[in-house]
Amino acid sequence: MFERFTKDARAVVMGAVDHAERAGAGSVDTEHLLLALLEREGSRASFALAALGLAERGGAVREALAEARRRAGLSQADADALAGLGIDVSEIVARVEEVHGVGAMSGGRKGGAGRWSGRRFFARGAKEIVEKALRIAVAHRDRHVGDEHILLALAVRPGIPAEILADHGVTYEALIRVLYGEGEAKAG
Repeated sequence: MFERFTKDARAVVMGAVDHAERAGAGSVDTEHLLLALLEREGSRASFALAALGLAERGGAVREALAEARRRAGLSQADADALAGLGIDVSEIVARVEEVHGVGAMSGGRKGGAGRWSGRRFFARGAKEIVEKALRIAVAHRDRHVGDEHILLALAVRPGIPAEILADHGVTYEALIRVLYGEGEAKAG
C-alpha cells in the first residue's frame, strides 16, 4: 500500500514513528500522525492547515493532545459523558498523579529510558487512519495518497485528533472545501 504514498505522506508516517519513539509510546497512534502533520511545510496538508488558521495554533493542538494523554486517552466528549454520570475525570487524574506522578495515566514508558529496537507497530487507530486515507484518495480519484488524505482521515474518524481539529475549526468539510475547491482556493 505504501507504494501509492507520496513523499509527503511517507514523511508523515515516518514523522509519526519518530514522535512515538520520542514519547516512549509502545506503538504509533493517531496523535503521532497529527503531530507529524503539524510539522509539515510546503505540502497540501500544510496548505490546508494554514488556510484554516491552524498553522499558527500548533502549540494549542499539542497542549490539547498532551491533556488528552493525561486523561489516559479519553476525549473531552468521553470526559463530559462520564461527568454526566457523576464521574469527575479531572479528579481521578489528579489523585492518580498525586500518588504515581504527573503523566502516570498517559501510557508512556516510565522514565523514557532506552530506545526501541526492531520495528514499530501501528496501533489499530493509526492503521485505520492509513486505510481511510487510501479510501479517501480513491474516492476523490487521486492517483496517490498524500499527506492531505491522512489529514482528511484524521478529521473524519471519531477520536481525539478529530475532536481537537474540530475545536480549532478544522473539520472534514472545511478541509474538502480548501483542498478540492467548491468555489474557493484549491490546494495545488
